[in-house]
Amino acid sequence: MIQDIAPHRYDSTYRQLRPKAEDGMLIYREGGILCRERDGCIVYPAVEDLTEVFPALCERAAYLFRMDAVHYFGLLREEIDAFSDWTYLPTEKLRQIRPLWSAFAGITGYQIYKWQRENGFCGRCGSRMSMRKEERAMQCPNCGTVCYPQIHPAVIVGICDGERILLTKYAKAHSRFQKYALVAGYVEVGESLEDAVRREVMEEVGLNVKNIRYYKSQPWAFTDSILAGFFCEADGSTEIRMDRTELSAAEWFDRQHLPLERSESAVSLTGEMMDAFRDGRIF
Repeated sequence: MIQDIAPHRYDSTYRQLRPKAEDGMLIYREGGILCRERDGCIVYPAVEDLTEVFPALCERAAYLFRMDAVHYFGLLREEIDAFSDWTYLPTEKLRQIRPLWSAFAGITGYQIYKWQRENGFCGRCGSRMSMRKEERAMQCPNCGTVCYPQIHPAVIVGICDGERILLTKYAKAHSRFQKYALVAGYVEVGESLEDAVRREVMEEVGLNVKNIRYYKSQPWAFTDSILAGFFCEADGSTEIRMDRTELSAAEWFDRQHLPLERSESAVSLTGEMMDAFRDGRIF
């Protein structure tokens, strides 16, 4: 999956640092990330690549994280135009980018960037927020409100019936992702993960389920989420009653006939779970 980047190591520890010439910069603009291609892989700019076009960079850059021995920084409010051979790649395309650790760094930085941009002003009193020095949080200097990064819990559900698994497609009005996937949805307030599984399955395909078993989790910065994967079994009728406002398709597929490119399992929890079922590693 996209976070499985070994032997590279991601360190999320928040630090108060000033950028050095060799440090990396993750610069975002209108849903794109500044980068260039080199030998078929994307490369992000270093601080020294940007100081000429943005002299105030070192004073205004904010620390993001460390990848291996490289510290990465970003800009909260300023934006840099594309220049020379540096261009903006839509962050959605990071799902197809290699090496995987570069894609993970780029989309993780984008999640932090969006959180900072969307919390520039206090939701309680309207004052401008500022970064706290001791942790990754925004704080209002007027009323003291503290805002931490928002991470939305969601469930991914593999519904099985013997040698079959239920796959769905989103309605075009609901999502731009149009490949087959598993039932999924966000956890509601006051709801356990298992209850979210039962509710989402009933809402989307009208089935009862049993034997809910946890599989694995995944940070999914594309939607600011932490995904929890579960497998379960259909309980009773297997007749699908599809929610047509959210889905365009919901079908049972035999284990050996799943419509999935194996490359998806290298990126997403959904893809890995579908491969796990197809290969007989589950049920």
